[in-house]
Amino acid sequence: MRHIDLNCDLGESFGAYRIGRDEEILPYVTSANIACGFHAGDPGVMRRTVRLALDSGTAIGAHPGLPDLAGFGRRNMAISPEEAYDLTVYQIGALNAFVRSEGGKMRHVKPHGALYNMAAQHAELADAIARAVLNVDPGLILFGLSGSELVRAGQAAGLRTASEVFADRTYQPDGSLTPRSRPDALIVNHAEAIAQVIRMIAEGRVRTTVGEDLAIDADTVCIHGDGPHATEFARQIRSACEMAGIILSPAK
Repeated sequence: MRHIDLNCDLGESFGAYRIGRDEEILPYVTSANIACGFHAGDPGVMRRTVRLALDSGTAIGAHPGLPDLAGFGRRNMAISPEEAYDLTVYQIGALNAFVRSEGGKMRHVKPHGALYNMAAQHAELADAIARAVLNVDPGLILFGLSGSELVRAGQAAGLRTASEVFADRTYQPDGSLTPRSRPDALIVNHAEAIAQVIRMIAEGRVRTTVGEDLAIDADTVCIHGDGPHATEFARQIRSACEMAGIILSPAK
């Protein structure tokens, strides 16, 4: 039987600003990617989100992003591989301190937003991020876009990797995600998104925006937690996976 991880980006509130429904969505996912303070999150949010994840039995991962609070880490920045290494080490370390102080153990790392997409395409950035993860803790799992340079870099470094697919994003023929600037970047219909998820898991294929099928590896499925119907969407995807005989468990 096929196993799959359901992951969600959490802890993305900041100060007086509240983003997402972390407490509501945690029961439906198996892995939590927690923001580390650069693109979102602050020390209090990080500690509280770690505690919530531990209480729910959800696997915890660091979600390092670019230092861009105003742009939520979704704007490309011209960073060097050395800078990518440093900011990844810094953010993993910050979150890991909260995880350890709360009695937990970090399991994985998933870059956020523009950093994630840049590393998916640029080998030097991907290698720097993989090296950062390896040097902090070689036991951590590196999450990356299925078929991307980041997955390749993690495997080359000797890390365990998890090929990630997206429930509510559309795909380009080269396997990249459709840029959010385009009107067809997101799948807003829940039934269509769920059908895409089940097909990626069961068949290893996804339909691109040009109508062609693309082979894809799916170890973990990303569910975004900041939409207006995020909790219900997560519940429906979990239910659909269980009905299809798919076993839900953290990435291995």
